[in-house]
Amino acid sequence: MSMTDGVFSPPTPINEAVKSYAPGSPERASIRAKLEEMAAQTWTLPHVINGQKSTVGSPENVIMPHDHQKVIGRFHNADTTTINSAFDAANDAHHEWASTSWEDRAAVFLKAAELLAGPWRDEMNASTMLGQAKTVHQAEIDAACELIDFWRYNADFARQIYAEQPQSTSTIWNRSDHRPLEGVVAAITPFNFTSIAANLATAPALMGNTVVWKPSSTQAHSANVIIRLLEEAGLPNGVINLIHSGGADFGSVALQRADLAGIHFTGSTATFQTIWKGIANNIERYRSYPRLVGETGGKDFILAHPSADPAALAVAIVRGGFEYQGQKCSAASRIYLPSNLAEDVLARCRAMIAEMKMGDVQDMSNFLSAVIDERSFDKISNYVDLANNSAKIIAGGSYDKSTGFFVAPTLAQVDDPHHRLMEEEIFGPVVSVYVYPEQEFEKACRLVDTTSPYALTGAIFAQDRTVLSQATDTLRFSAGNFYLNDKPTGAVVGMQPFGGGRASGTNDKAGSPLNLLRWVSPRSIKENFVPPKNWRYPFLD
Repeated sequence: MSMTDGVFSPPTPINEAVKSYAPGSPERASIRAKLEEMAAQTWTLPHVINGQKSTVGSPENVIMPHDHQKVIGRFHNADTTTINSAFDAANDAHHEWASTSWEDRAAVFLKAAELLAGPWRDEMNASTMLGQAKTVHQAEIDAACELIDFWRYNADFARQIYAEQPQSTSTIWNRSDHRPLEGVVAAITPFNFTSIAANLATAPALMGNTVVWKPSSTQAHSANVIIRLLEEAGLPNGVINLIHSGGADFGSVALQRADLAGIHFTGSTATFQTIWKGIANNIERYRSYPRLVGETGGKDFILAHPSADPAALAVAIVRGGFEYQGQKCSAASRIYLPSNLAEDVLARCRAMIAEMKMGDVQDMSNFLSAVIDERSFDKISNYVDLANNSAKIIAGGSYDKSTGFFVAPTLAQVDDPHHRLMEEEIFGPVVSVYVYPEQEFEKACRLVDTTSPYALTGAIFAQDRTVLSQATDTLRFSAGNFYLNDKPTGAVVGMQPFGGGRASGTNDKAGSPLNLLRWVSPRSIKENFVPPKNWRYPFLD
């Protein structure tokens, strides 16, 4: 318990500045040295349960996606006993952590942010580059800057939540006790954003919850960096317990636990729906109704009006569709171009794609690298085959996994707006284009809204202000993050809270107080200074 009195405010959060890594810059030299150091090692990536490291379970290698013969780490898949022990450790730590003052909890993550901004930056970025095949820029905006932003802003969001109190009178003092959930939160996290993985585990912890964190196996390397960084920042043992496990094995334990208080999830829609059904099937066993917070799939769009700026539109398609190999939930995947602009825009896209280099992330002239693993490669290459067989290839159309899991950035034009390439989530560097008659913009708006079950991100390009306003209204429920004359990726903590609806998730908006509110269970406290001493009401007289 805190022994200090005061109404405390954390430092005012600011977004971390993105380093350029330009030739000759000190950060470029520094990250090169760290990449060389880390690539030369095979790291042991243990479970961390109550602060104790363990390598129980069958071993599995972590490889470089862009050089799949290179093993950079090894983790072990936990058995049922080990997974249960992580939940037990989180349960045991719950009371003390929930009783810790909010400012002491926040201080851990504020310190972690400063450690990441300084001495841990290179290691976090390098582990993300080598293990998840991110270019230095993609690693910097994710593993460094966005994660720093989450930790800084979440502390201030927590302050706002705790400061939100009800009205009182001279005789009645009303208070809100923003308690953590009663039980353990399971964080199930994806490979594609190191920052999201860390935030899914740490956001509930900031609010006083204890967590069992199961990262994606292909993010195991940077997950190890995260947990070690949090240890240095002073996170007590048992608050966040890291478990490496297959999803089905982890779920079979988590969903049976009576102390499961919530699930913080980012991943596929199908997996989240399976979790939801599993919760429903076990609903009688839980101490309280588990909170389900999920950000899932997307089939994100760019819709262009005939008045759109072709140069800005083309850059948005190329950056929005192909940065990080299209492996972003927010990546532009389906494009709707008016007939008056299509030829110009597609020519610009083709020229830019022709200049893009693809290869090893350690070569900083590369714009793209490999997709995450062989399973993903095989799935995406099937869509490339589909494009080659049933669409017009504007650029790309090839793939090769002899050295790494490389899929060329592929832009394909289809004649049918309901072509599989326009409707199915691909999660790779394949972008599909449909050209609509320029006089049928309103029809194109309706097509955008009704084509996909997802509603994560989308963008509208137009110079006509009336069109922007009308499309914003027409497409109100088509995307949780909606962009005007910008690509549909790159949400910034504190500026564009992120999340979508429909099949894209529960839209609980990471990067805002809305997400943190899901990890508290408020208690209303009423204190009466002058309680009545007569049972009769005046109307009885």
